[in-house]
Amino acid sequence: MTQQTNLAGTFTFPGTAMTVNRMGYGAMQLAGPHVFGPPRDLDAALAVLREAIAAGVNHIDTSDFYGPHVTNQIIKQALHPYPDGLVIVTKVGARRGADASWNPALSRQDIIDAVHDNLRNLALEKLDIVNLRVGGVMGPTDGSIEAPSPSSPNSKPRASSATLASATSPPAASRSAKITDIVCIQNLYNVAHRTDDAFLDDLTRQGIAYVPFFPLGGFTPLQSATLDAAAASLQSTPMQVAQAWLLHRSPNMLLIPGTSSLDHLRENLKAATLELPPETITSLNAIATAPKP
Repeated sequence: MTQQTNLAGTFTFPGTAMTVNRMGYGAMQLAGPHVFGPPRDLDAALAVLREAIAAGVNHIDTSDFYGPHVTNQIIKQALHPYPDGLVIVTKVGARRGADASWNPALSRQDIIDAVHDNLRNLALEKLDIVNLRVGGVMGPTDGSIEAPSPSSPNSKPRASSATLASATSPPAASRSAKITDIVCIQNLYNVAHRTDDAFLDDLTRQGIAYVPFFPLGGFTPLQSATLDAAAASLQSTPMQVAQAWLLHRSPNMLLIPGTSSLDHLRENLKAATLELPPETITSLNAIATAPKP
């Protein structure tokens, strides 16, 4: 049996009773190439999910447009009935084309349909947290979610007990907070890409969770001599150091690194216990200089 470990402490989503370990798991890579179609190895995908839970992960980030439908169906096959305390965060706001393209789906009906797709494929009666994807892959777009929001009294989508926003800007998040409960923001952020520094500090003061996507660089993995040197000095990997830096950066930072490999899963989980000396943190802070607010 996999031994549970301290996964970087815990965080409670504001206004809820949902408490998660700060090191979670992102399910995107459970689908096939380009996040489309079935995985190359279903048994391996099931094993990764089961080992993550056995190790103490209780926060899974997913979406029914991964595959589409594939990752949610794998999560259900691997883990249903779900263990007590597991928080599943899902996304709506996009759909996949037959060519594997990513297309906006932000109309009222699009969001209602997406909520029901997630409920059905995860075999849930309600969704813990819904992430409305309103921005682009590499950065936020400054728009309002007021028109497509599923919280309209007439929409009745059985949506969630809380909501969050993905790839959003500070002004958009502020407007969104007036019409729904924002418990978490999910934007592009890592040790080398820090345009959200001021935004993150503001969310920390508010007690709102920040979940960085592409914490390890995404399509172009992080490459830095400073990161390599820090890893060598700590007898760890550059990716473990990058994740440990994120966890140190702010107490409201939640990580959801994804993988379809048991070895990579174990490597990611070890990052939650990696302690960075002050001089290492100082050198990593200098990798990127975020713009002034």
